Amino acid sequence: MKEKLQELKTRLAEIDDLQCANAVLGWDQSTYLPAGGAPARGRQMSTLARLAQEKFIDPVIGHLLDELQPYAESLPYDSDEASLVRVTARDYERALKVPPAFLGQFYEHSAITYQAWTEARPANDFAKVRPLLEKTLDLSRQMADFFPGYQHIADPLIDFADFGMRAETVSALFAELRQALVPIVQAITSQPLADDACLRRNYPEAQQLAFSQDVLQRIGYDFQRGRLDKTHHPFTTRFSVNDVRITTRYDENYLNDCLFSVIHEGGHALYELGVHQDLENTPLASGTSAGVHESQSRLWENLVGRSRAFWEFFYPRLQATFPAQLQDTPLDEFYRAINRVQRSLVRVDADEVTYNLHVMLRFDFELALLEGSLAVKDLPEAWHERFRADFGISAPDDRDGVLQDVHWYGGVIGGAFQGYTLGNILSAAFFEQALKAHPQIPDEMRQGKFDTLLGWLITNIYAPGRKFTAPELIERVTGGPIRIEPYIRYLKNKYGELYTL
Repeated sequence: MKEKLQELKTRLAEIDDLQCANAVLGWDQSTYLPAGGAPARGRQMSTLARLAQEKFIDPVIGHLLDELQPYAESLPYDSDEASLVRVTARDYERALKVPPAFLGQFYEHSAITYQAWTEARPANDFAKVRPLLEKTLDLSRQMADFFPGYQHIADPLIDFADFGMRAETVSALFAELRQALVPIVQAITSQPLADDACLRRNYPEAQQLAFSQDVLQRIGYDFQRGRLDKTHHPFTTRFSVNDVRITTRYDENYLNDCLFSVIHEGGHALYELGVHQDLENTPLASGTSAGVHESQSRLWENLVGRSRAFWEFFYPRLQATFPAQLQDTPLDEFYRAINRVQRSLVRVDADEVTYNLHVMLRFDFELALLEGSLAVKDLPEAWHERFRADFGISAPDDRDGVLQDVHWYGGVIGGAFQGYTLGNILSAAFFEQALKAHPQIPDEMRQGKFDTLLGWLITNIYAPGRKFTAPELIERVTGGPIRIEPYIRYLKNKYGELYTL
């Protein structure tokens, strides 16, 4: 059996190499690719995706998995070998249902659509991408239909990102969360807005970059195993356990845009870099689900990066980097500014309290688009109507409406957004457990030390990679299923102090 296991690993390593090469092309497309190269890049990415899919669904892999299953079942459930066979078998059964030609077509279309979006958003030109988005919707429905037997057409697409989740369960969880959130939003937004003028001074890009890199290094990001680049919409990508790259964007007249994007993406990268080296080049060498992955970006961005303890250490350094901008701004004023709660237009700029309302809106639109109860041509107006209903404000254009997020213009429609709110909920649950194990973590943050927190996260969440499903991991770490209570408790404690609720 050892020989068969090694043969399986060898074949899976070749597939992983193709997928990582494709990721390099995707990273380049989002950072340095000239606009004229987009059509060829789509073709190249399509070819690699098709080849990887063809290699993975080779019947030889199926035979190896069948032969290895009894051996895997004789081993401890959490062993590397048993986990590799179990997770690969699950991926294999799913992959068999998606024709390689279709996957190649989807990659090529997504590359073209992404490039069109980078031009359409600044031009406020939804018409430019509308026919492409209509095709994306058609392809997304085709993708779902490769997995018949679903209750809702979105179920297979949600399952890709968050294994075991369904539209019905996500909708129920979101309804529970909305009921708890709306009174908090109303209580805070009925009060005067916190003054955030200190964030809206001129902050040169070069100094923002230098400070952001210092923050990344101090929280544990290894620049020998990654890099930070500029893009339209920040993201993280993994080429191997030892090459995980992040991107950001800069607004010289708004400090938050770059800084918290960097911390957010840094959280994703710490997760990928923390996967155990023994899992490299296998299907286990990545995060377990979109929701768990987002729990880490949001944990580092919000529970750490927007905490007072964090800034008791970093604020003097930020003032030294930008003395003219911040020398007359006390820490209390800055802390309130970065935690300002308001009904705002853009999801990525939203505060912790209103953020999930943005996600719920997008999730509902995905369901409606896939069901056919909402047409792409009607999406901009539907967006504005729903936004007025949920937030009481109107976007002046589509740039900050239906065009603001890259997700539908670079992937499937369905399963793209629920992970953000699942991540918010889990971030508080995981952080609560870390504090129970190590109550000294806030005091260490005040000293600029993050080793204890990072070490706990590596041991409990990062190192296993995909060995456990999200429900299994949540159970192991918190002792129960996903629940909104720790998240609501966190919001009430933090913002209760800030806004005397």
